[in-house]
Amino acid sequence: MAARRTPMEDEEIGKAGMCQSSTNANAQAQARRKGFGVKVWLVVPETGHSHLEEVDKHSIMTRTGLPARDLRALDPMLSYPSSILGRERAIVINLEDIKAVITAKEVLLINNRSDSLFAQFVQDLQTRVSSNNGAPLQMSKEKDTEFAANHLPPSLRSPLNSIKGTSESINIFSDTSNIDVKEDSHKSSDDGPVALAPKQLPFEFRALEACLESACRCLESETRILEEEAYPALDELTSQISTLNLERVRQIKSRLVTLSGRVQKVRDELEHLLDDDNDMAEMYLTRKLASRSLHQSSPTTEVSSVEEDDYRAEDSNSEHTDISTAVKPDVVELEMLLEAYFAQIDGALQKLSDLSEYVGDTEDCINIMLDDKQNQLLQVTVIFNTANMILNAGIVVVALFGMNIHISLFENGTNRQFWEIALGTLGGCIGFYVIALGLGKKRYLLPS
Repeated sequence: MAARRTPMEDEEIGKAGMCQSSTNANAQAQARRKGFGVKVWLVVPETGHSHLEEVDKHSIMTRTGLPARDLRALDPMLSYPSSILGRERAIVINLEDIKAVITAKEVLLINNRSDSLFAQFVQDLQTRVSSNNGAPLQMSKEKDTEFAANHLPPSLRSPLNSIKGTSESINIFSDTSNIDVKEDSHKSSDDGPVALAPKQLPFEFRALEACLESACRCLESETRILEEEAYPALDELTSQISTLNLERVRQIKSRLVTLSGRVQKVRDELEHLLDDDNDMAEMYLTRKLASRSLHQSSPTTEVSSVEEDDYRAEDSNSEHTDISTAVKPDVVELEMLLEAYFAQIDGALQKLSDLSEYVGDTEDCINIMLDDKQNQLLQVTVIFNTANMILNAGIVVVALFGMNIHISLFENGTNRQFWEIALGTLGGCIGFYVIALGLGKKRYLLPS
């Protein structure tokens, strides 16, 4: 026979159960707080081999140096217009369905496995960002020397300027953070600029080009599909005005307005970047990373005397400092890249503009046709109203003779008078009708 629990034991068991439930609730709350803001990101490094990572918002902010408002623009649940933002350590891309964060070493994408276009974009991105598939670029030694004079720190700028009788060329590669200075042998004055071997675009520009190419390809594909549907539908509406054709054209016009707005936004964003050299300079992540590495790795003992000379030169000539700070940033690579896709997106916008004009011309044609039909209906209405008025005059005459009153005209019992009056009334109605039509044509109320 089981022993009964005392009231004290029951109370202790109840307290233990409450503590256990409270502990479970706290654990669940901590788990929810820990998982808040965690998303699955697809990371594409320089090697091109992508992998998935579950990272929360705070870790992304620490990893890329982006503020929360920039990451909010990448939220798929929110509707933000297309934008390309250059920051200190990353580039934020929000173009159509492409939402990415580009750094100097990797690309972070919000994972969307269900979208086939996203899978194709990831494949193109992996192919483009890999080191063996970068686009080559030529750079002359004059541009390299100018870049060194504008962007190298003062500690390394003076030794380069002190070398006489030699031609220096600086190679800054996208996949390294070192700057190599090479001295060539003496050249004659007849020799022109010596072009270096082809080099790749920096990693961030290759990733940016993949994003721009995917967005432009998607918009151009939608533009082409819309053109293939719109022109036959508009021509059919012109030949036959019906409710079905009008509904088709209404839907096409709605799609045209939406697509034109999207293309216009991407075009405006590229135009804004091309107009501002400082914004384009902010997007040179590899260059800024190399500059930071130089500042950290250069020994202070070797360049201290050079820095002192630079400081004395800056104090003695303040105008030279003002000129050097006002030099235009070297953004030729990015400018050429953006100009190519700006021309492509501008061509798509021009196609949509031509389609919009064709829709407007079709609407004008339809309105003219409807106005012509309405005028024809009004003319027919005038004709029938005139005939009705004349017929009513004859009805009055018939009604007068049909009244139950004594008329001496019919006392002799012959039908001759009846036919004379009937035919005379009919002839008078026809005559008045012809006169009314003639007056209407004379005053241009009826077609002649």
